[in-house]
Amino acid sequence: MAQRKKPRANISSIPSREDVLAFIAENPGMAGKREIARAFGIKGSDRIGLKRILAELADEGLIQKKQKKLLRPGDLPRVLVVSLTTRDRDGELLGEPADWDSEEQGEAPRILVVPERQKRPGRQPGIGDRALVRLADITPGPEATHAARVIKVLEKKTGPVLGIVQKTTEGIRLVPIDKKQREMDVDPAQMNEVEDGDLVRVDVKRHGRYGPSIARIEERIGAMGSEKAVSMIALYAHNIRHIFPESVLEEAAKAKPVALAGREDWRDVKLITIDPPDAKDHDDAVYAEPDTDPDNPDGWIVFVAIADVAHYVQPGSQLDREAHLRGNSVYFPDRVIPMLPEGISNDLCSLKQDEDRPAMAVRMIFDKEGRKTNHRFHRVMMRSHAKFSYAQAQSAIDGVPDDQTTPLLESVLKPLWESYACVKRGRENRQPLELNLPERKLVLKQDGTVERVVVPERLDAHKLIEEFMIQANVAAAETLEKHRTALLYRIHDAPTPEKLENLREFLSTIEIRLPKAGNMRPSHFNGILSQVAETPNESLVNEIILRSQAQAEYHPMNIGHFGLNLRRYAHFTSPIRRYADLIVHRGLIQALKLGKDGLPDGYGEKLEAVGAEISATERRAMAAERDTVDRLIAMWLTDKIGARFLGRIAGVTKSGMFVRLDETGADGFIPAATIGDDYYHYDDMAHALIGRSTGETYQLGDKVEVRLVEAAPFAGALRFEVLSEGRYLKSNARTAKSKKKRFARDRRKGRTR
Repeated sequence: MAQRKKPRANISSIPSREDVLAFIAENPGMAGKREIARAFGIKGSDRIGLKRILAELADEGLIQKKQKKLLRPGDLPRVLVVSLTTRDRDGELLGEPADWDSEEQGEAPRILVVPERQKRPGRQPGIGDRALVRLADITPGPEATHAARVIKVLEKKTGPVLGIVQKTTEGIRLVPIDKKQREMDVDPAQMNEVEDGDLVRVDVKRHGRYGPSIARIEERIGAMGSEKAVSMIALYAHNIRHIFPESVLEEAAKAKPVALAGREDWRDVKLITIDPPDAKDHDDAVYAEPDTDPDNPDGWIVFVAIADVAHYVQPGSQLDREAHLRGNSVYFPDRVIPMLPEGISNDLCSLKQDEDRPAMAVRMIFDKEGRKTNHRFHRVMMRSHAKFSYAQAQSAIDGVPDDQTTPLLESVLKPLWESYACVKRGRENRQPLELNLPERKLVLKQDGTVERVVVPERLDAHKLIEEFMIQANVAAAETLEKHRTALLYRIHDAPTPEKLENLREFLSTIEIRLPKAGNMRPSHFNGILSQVAETPNESLVNEIILRSQAQAEYHPMNIGHFGLNLRRYAHFTSPIRRYADLIVHRGLIQALKLGKDGLPDGYGEKLEAVGAEISATERRAMAAERDTVDRLIAMWLTDKIGARFLGRIAGVTKSGMFVRLDETGADGFIPAATIGDDYYHYDDMAHALIGRSTGETYQLGDKVEVRLVEAAPFAGALRFEVLSEGRYLKSNARTAKSKKKRFARDRRKGRTR
């Protein structure tokens, strides 16, 4: 703790009001009544006079008491907790006092938060964190009033409490969305404009040890019967920003179309977009042609053009700060929460058909084996010559063109598919991890409820765009490395030894061997996946191998991308919806001297913290998207209580097992206590629940028939009971069945416990 400053004179009598105020100002957050008395040598009955002075100063609003210490209004203690909320134009962190009450204290002061003098190992502070800081004698700059150094990054606070208001005969209750939280009482005086059944955000004012806790309504979110209510739960539960500040919208409204000056003219290159049929923004366009270089026989040139978001979103602007805070767009079945305002994302930056649009483009050359031999980046003006859906482009290639695809079938679509056949050979030689995990899509009615669940067909059109984007991302990483420019890699670590050992033990239970010697490569996993293809274990093994993998993230230190089997990889192709890609675009602009809107000087020092921040927003978005799908399906199934379904065991724990339904992909839980009459113990190596007396086994991946017992739509939870019998391992099937018969006989005679 910093040493308190002593008064400037040795005053033996009661100090003046000015002396007291000066001492408090010189010792913010450290001066209490005891410290003032000690500093001025006040003893005995003289303390009464000091107490009177302090009371007068407080009544006049000149000082305020905080945790037995005195401060002038607006002063900050030397050591305090701050919430890190944004970054300034130079990329430095800005925060606010974590416990600041704006209603009583006015607008919160902004604090420039700088790193420790000696960087310690471990997680660095970033947006969304809380940190213990010490005020520092550093010029805070034009955007802050104070400066402070980090002492320690603190654990994050839990998210807001969301719940449904219910009026009962006993009062008003709040039923939390999270079933792990207890019901709470709500003060009836707070029910202004809040109706029975509304979704609200509350602050827990008092935690009850024996009775219910007391909740204070902070915000009415909306009626639960309204459209989009389910995704609103996810937005608030995961703290996802979904309303653009006025300053951001005003800046977006001022944006104007880009002129050709300073750009290469690619408007005659027959670039086209291929996207889902309901896509509102188009951030990538492609074109391919044979390479006429005699030194590259049967080679191809592939062009990938990406929306030039960097032109519109300048470093340090309001648009940039908001995009950084959001990190990425969030995709719900009923809406999209964009990273950028629609005027930018869906209009000026979207590569619309027959309209001039600025782009960052890469021209890549591939040899006949699909190896990329050269590439070069360009800042261009382009014009999309067509907008096709995946199914539309695929149908044309499959011999069923329509009026839109016919004019470009020979000149554009067929060369694209031929070039993909070439690039695909390179992919096959590289052998990335090839998991087969079909994704389900919800088809909604007009009222936002589920109509049906479909599994979209995986087309070559999807694979073509995916592989071209991967190659463009590799080219971006290679270029930035070559020019020694700071960049955020998209890294994916290899599985840990612990996860590999768990996988090895599991595979041994289905008589599959995982090599022990040497480093694991994606090809090792692909060999296992090929063994189980079109067998009853296919879904199970794909799921287990997925669980063995690390999670991809953004980081300035490169460790490669294990899943794609690439040495260097960076996200470049989606700057409309990912902030990481915008950083890469700025890096390319800086490295290749393509404009003045590149990375700011010194930004590389902040990339580790920025990478952690946007990795966190990505995980948050994924969780919100998953939760919304779960809630929509649970709501859809509420009128199907008692119905039977077929599914597979998707997870096994000590307390029970999770079942994923075949038809809808919905996940539900079966408590272990409800399975049969036996006691089932958890075998973590086999991912199974095994009956202690009978040997009856329910294992991850097994097909089961279940009955829906309960649906909690706002929690996204389903509960099943299992109807089908378990199975028995081959080695002891006969013994296990005899045990089961003996167990049933003993049970009838009351011999079991």
